[in-house]
Amino acid sequence: MPHSTYMPERMGSATVTPAGRFEAGSFQEFTVTYTAGYFGIDDTGSIKVVHRFASDMGRPQFDDPAAPNYTTVEATNGAILHVEYDMKRNIRPWDKTLYIKVVRGFLREGDQIIIRFGDRRQGSPGIRLQTFCEETFEFRVLVDAIATYNYVELPEQPIIEIVPGPPSRYKAILPTLRRTNDPFRLCLKGEDRWGNPSDLCEGNFRLCANMPVDGLPAEVTFELGKFGHILEGLRVSESGDLTVELLDTEGAVHATSNPCRFTGDAGLLPYWGDLHGQSEETIGTNSARDFYEFARDKAFLDICVHQGNDFQITEPFWQWLNELSKEFTEDDRFIVFPGWEWSGNTGLGGDRNVLHMQEGRQIHRSSHALVDDLSDVETDATSAADLFDALKGEDCTVFAHIGGRYADIKIAHDERFERSVEVHSAWGTFEWLMDDALEQGYRVGIMSNSDGHKGRPGASHPGATKFGAYGGLTCVLAPSFTRAGIMDGLKRRHHYGTTGSRVILDTRVDFESEATLYEDNPDLGDTPQHSVTSAMMGDILRSSDREVTFRIDVHGASPIERIDIRNGLETVEIFRPYAEADLGRRIRVLWEGSEYRGRGRETIWDGFAELTGNTFDALSPINRYNLDKRFDQTGPGRLEWTALTTGGFGGFDAVLTDPTSGMLKIDTDLVKQEIAVADIGRDEMIFANGGIDRRIRIFRMPDENPHCSAVIERRIELKDDRDNALYVRVTHEDGHFTWSSPVYIFR
Repeated sequence: MPHSTYMPERMGSATVTPAGRFEAGSFQEFTVTYTAGYFGIDDTGSIKVVHRFASDMGRPQFDDPAAPNYTTVEATNGAILHVEYDMKRNIRPWDKTLYIKVVRGFLREGDQIIIRFGDRRQGSPGIRLQTFCEETFEFRVLVDAIATYNYVELPEQPIIEIVPGPPSRYKAILPTLRRTNDPFRLCLKGEDRWGNPSDLCEGNFRLCANMPVDGLPAEVTFELGKFGHILEGLRVSESGDLTVELLDTEGAVHATSNPCRFTGDAGLLPYWGDLHGQSEETIGTNSARDFYEFARDKAFLDICVHQGNDFQITEPFWQWLNELSKEFTEDDRFIVFPGWEWSGNTGLGGDRNVLHMQEGRQIHRSSHALVDDLSDVETDATSAADLFDALKGEDCTVFAHIGGRYADIKIAHDERFERSVEVHSAWGTFEWLMDDALEQGYRVGIMSNSDGHKGRPGASHPGATKFGAYGGLTCVLAPSFTRAGIMDGLKRRHHYGTTGSRVILDTRVDFESEATLYEDNPDLGDTPQHSVTSAMMGDILRSSDREVTFRIDVHGASPIERIDIRNGLETVEIFRPYAEADLGRRIRVLWEGSEYRGRGRETIWDGFAELTGNTFDALSPINRYNLDKRFDQTGPGRLEWTALTTGGFGGFDAVLTDPTSGMLKIDTDLVKQEIAVADIGRDEMIFANGGIDRRIRIFRMPDENPHCSAVIERRIELKDDRDNALYVRVTHEDGHFTWSSPVYIFR
């Protein structure tokens, strides 16, 4: 217990009305009534009503009775109260705090403090509930009855249940590569407006595939109370890229699946995972069991790893995580690794994530900051260098992570274990971490995960907090759907990352003369080697060729905006699948980047766009996940928005009435610019403002872009003085990124 345990039964009680089930993200009014216990509350004593760090419930405000989240507090005996709200005034994970202090008077037993969250008596619509589901959402009350600022938690807490709303979109999910005639599955679900899988779906839908699928029914029926459908045992007997549409009885398309490629021969198959997330036992939401059940049954993942902050993982919880990883691991269905996040301070190396091959391994915490049992404190590894030393001899893999703390891989890195860097999570997009690795000459793969705190691994919608990005996914190319097979793919860097979409991606290098392929990094010592004429992402090779052929094959659900082809830190080419002659009336305005590397990286892009001498025919946002953020057309030629980025990008597409007339004005605190519409072309205009890639980009696109796939071959000249790290970043029109892990070639 992080707080005092002195006589909680004499500290009073608290209730909430109304109780019951409430829709995620809806506006409600709740009255929390605290009734003082035997001690009352002395003059200058206080209570706290706290919520989890992960919660994105509307922030209580006390000034505007007609606005959302208006909150009032009063004492029934007339005592004068001081009230304030602080995002971090209590011990994590219960950080968010409504603080109520008795500043004149006191409370006796039976006196009450009445708190109205979302007080509607003067016109407020109420308080907006958190946007994600939780079976036991607490208004947790702590009492400082004796005015010592030593709080006692009430033994029973007011609880409501937060449940999904009706579906606003449907999703159809396929694997991304399978062998012909092998069984596969199609997963179908509906999600509410905040990304929660909905059990309020109902009605008949048709299924339409672009190629023959044995076992695919003509129709499916969604029933109230169920969270979707999994259609098992499907087969395709011919090669090609399959997509499946979900249509209503009127023929309207409600969902189109990601593509799945079928081939007669494939040595490695792709398996999709979210290798990083937390539950309520640390700083997340819902239990660790709920975490894995959501990943398997609602996000339809193949792989998942719980990665709690180590300084919150008690020994009993670590044992429980090991039990869960063993229970949930089932070959050819769902793979879990025992894992933990080494959460050292930034100056000591920053966040790392550890995945063990087997249960029962020692956790080496960065500290015991929130673990009171110090019996194993001697096993701590308080710096990243100490962590790598402690892992010597372990069968595990490590990847570097950017969260509240960022991984400083320049001061600590060990390629025996740290095989990858995570360039995207719900915290944002951090390509600079890969740049750090390339600058240092490291050979690492690229992955993306969520570090989700909202109980939705694999489908980690950011909701309405400052988590500005949808959680990522990692696709592991593995020889078998087993723990050993997945670990092999991770250690060999045979994987790629996305910002949440499921995309077919294959990158290969072809050599004119035989190259030497190393089974492991040759810098680590002797390793088996083979002569080859082709290599895949993640491979390390020595070649005598002056040039190689780099082949990129990508197919996603969304059209391709661009492909950045890179050799290490150099962008060799920006490929766009459309020509100048294809451009039309559509322009794209994007804001992106971050303030700096640390916690305060959020960059505010609130502003407006205004056309003179032209008008907007249509406007659509890009990466507007937080529905609380404005995106309003306030006139024929004016758009107003509120937005932030944390390393990734947002923005909008605008279809203009006239393709070339008039002037476009962009006005934000960071960038103010006026541009002639006629000057906006295929090549982007860039307006930078410091930070880390903090800028606005503007360019023109075709009115319709049909290019969801591309196959590209490029001759790449190899440099003599360094590794040639050949990889790509694919930008999709819907706002998603896909990154391949590099192929590392030295001459």
